[in-house]
Amino acid sequence: MSFKIQTLNKIASVGLNQLDRDNYEIASEINNPDAILVRSAEMHDMQLSDNVKAVARAGAGTNNIPIPELTEKGVVVFNTPGANANAVKELVLLALLLSSRPVIEANKWANGLAGKGDEIPALAEKGKSQFVGPELMGKTLGVIGLGAIGAMVANLALHFGMDVWGYDPFLSVNAALKLDKKVKIAETLDSLYAKCDYLTIHVPQTNDTKGMINAASIKNMKDGVRIINIARGGLQKNF
Repeated sequence: MSFKIQTLNKIASVGLNQLDRDNYEIASEINNPDAILVRSAEMHDMQLSDNVKAVARAGAGTNNIPIPELTEKGVVVFNTPGANANAVKELVLLALLLSSRPVIEANKWANGLAGKGDEIPALAEKGKSQFVGPELMGKTLGVIGLGAIGAMVANLALHFGMDVWGYDPFLSVNAALKLDKKVKIAETLDSLYAKCDYLTIHVPQTNDTKGMINAASIKNMKDGVRIINIARGGLQKNF
């Protein structure tokens, strides 16, 4: 018997190759699939075949999947927390650096010096001061959510000489064991906000976390705080 798997997003071949093609038929366009593989595609308005038995999210967040409706139909929904944790950790590191130093603007400015020849050294010396920024060393980073990604970010930030605080009311024993002992734990979000020069968010988008970064929460933060959200856009309100 062959099972039909529908992919709603592009899924890496290294993952799809785990499914024996003798037993699984995999395609983006497929009739009456037995299961669905999805990344970020919005499923709330999809009409699913009654044949669907499972939905697998290739990632951690499941806010794009109508879990209550699928649960009523007996459809199993599961995710893959930690599968892309290292990649996200590296993007957070990049965001920390880019939020501190205007590298992109400096690169554009440097490209504008093309053709200046012998004038470039003097122009560079004169213009470089407009691209200064704070160092990460000695600054305080707050990490909201200490799961697979948050723990990796917190541990990495210590190597940059940052003072790292985390907040996670649902911190598991396994996650806690992965944290460096130098990572401090804040008891409340407000106490975390008050400390941080940088803030990075690593929580799922739920009814409780949607819009958690808003005008009220920002009032509790330091002036000039740099907020990094590579989790879900809905965690912050537009204001």
